[in-house]
Amino acid sequence: MELRRQHQHGYEYVDEGQGPILLLLHGLFGALSNWQEVVREFSSSHRVIIPLLPIYDMPLSQAGVPGLVAYVEGFVEALALPGAFRVLGNSLGGHIALVYTLKNPARVDSLVLTGSSGLFEDSMGGSFPKRGNYAYVEERVGYTFYDPTVATKELIDEVFTVTNSNAKCLRIIAIARSAQRHNLSKELAKITVPVLLVWGLNDTITPPPVAHEFARLLPHAELRFVDHCGHAPMMEHPAAFNAYLRGFLRSVEVQPAATA
Repeated sequence: MELRRQHQHGYEYVDEGQGPILLLLHGLFGALSNWQEVVREFSSSHRVIIPLLPIYDMPLSQAGVPGLVAYVEGFVEALALPGAFRVLGNSLGGHIALVYTLKNPARVDSLVLTGSSGLFEDSMGGSFPKRGNYAYVEERVGYTFYDPTVATKELIDEVFTVTNSNAKCLRIIAIARSAQRHNLSKELAKITVPVLLVWGLNDTITPPPVAHEFARLLPHAELRFVDHCGHAPMMEHPAAFNAYLRGFLRSVEVQPAATA
């Protein structure tokens, strides 16, 4: 399934289907295609929207979690998205989703987090990307998944191209450091909407204890693990991820007024 990109209002994004809105946020090295199987599965019953976050080209002074949250706020306003919607985030995208929810509680009726930062993450396996070293990038991208073969040559080439640019690397480092600074442990109790946590049992970037800590700190969270799975369950085990998501959406969409 080829995702159709739209370019309007100065934003690049995917907007597929009709129905309740699912707003999907990718991670630091993520892309629109990370959510391809979610779009395939849910665009027949939902309006699935994925903004391309300006991680590599936003002004350096704004390169951080607050700047990306502001970008999402502008995107939601530009598309005039109605009411409250469901927000899904992977890795850094989960962190952005949490801060967006804290700042805009009336716009979010439920959250789905997978491998989210916000409490702890081991960025790129403990180090920032090295310029010009393809083998290093290949190893680090593979580290994201339980099965390194999920890291296709196309994905590795894309990250290698990014990390070979000084300007892009500066933004990656600024955003990663911002994510580490913006610890949300004291804020999560304020999020009262239902939250689904889907975590890879073999996630080495945000390991399972991080998921348990999210479940402890969020008032209305349910935690589901996927075995033989790393940091991006919706990519590595899309059928399992979609099954958990489908069950969660059924529960929150039965009586949306009650969770508003």
